[in-house]
Amino acid sequence: MNKVLIIHPEDRSTDFLKPIYQHVENPTLITGGATKNEIRELIESHDQVMMMGHGSPGGLFSMGQFDDDTFGRGYIIDYSMVPALQAKNNNVFIWCNADMFVFYNQLKGFYSGMFISEVGEAIYCGLPGTTQDIVTESNEVFARITGEVINEPVNIIHNHVKMHYGVLTENNPVAVYNHKRLYLD
Repeated sequence: MNKVLIIHPEDRSTDFLKPIYQHVENPTLITGGATKNEIRELIESHDQVMMMGHGSPGGLFSMGQFDDDTFGRGYIIDYSMVPALQAKNNNVFIWCNADMFVFYNQLKGFYSGMFISEVGEAIYCGLPGTTQDIVTESNEVFARITGEVINEPVNIIHNHVKMHYGVLTENNPVAVYNHKRLYLD
């Protein structure tokens, strides 16, 4: 059985991502409270790592859930985790601008670019007039569709999400934006 580590810092604004991993069998779920060394050891001891929440090109934000002083600049996943992540080719990186982190560090897996998950982000990304209903629909459909195949290899996850989440692009501008920023490497 594949040992799966899920790192999803506790944050109500990203609770919509929980359906992605609700069907992972016996995962190790980390939402906070671990040290940097414990996270690194967990990455090394698992077959696959799924990381999701808010982030930037520099990594996945800790959202104040990890009180270890070594979590400099507010990241739980950053450059210091790259060697452990490079040992795997089936990671899942879902946070804003994860593509830049993956590309710069030559990592492998399924990942997102800038991903609109809040109305403010939609406005920032050039979608004025976006309502909460549109964002919520995009978030919920993305998470449900990704969760349908999360136990599959990352190439199947990518293909399934691109195809089925893509249906939403017919009438949801947030889905159009996000769909263009889903990658596999």
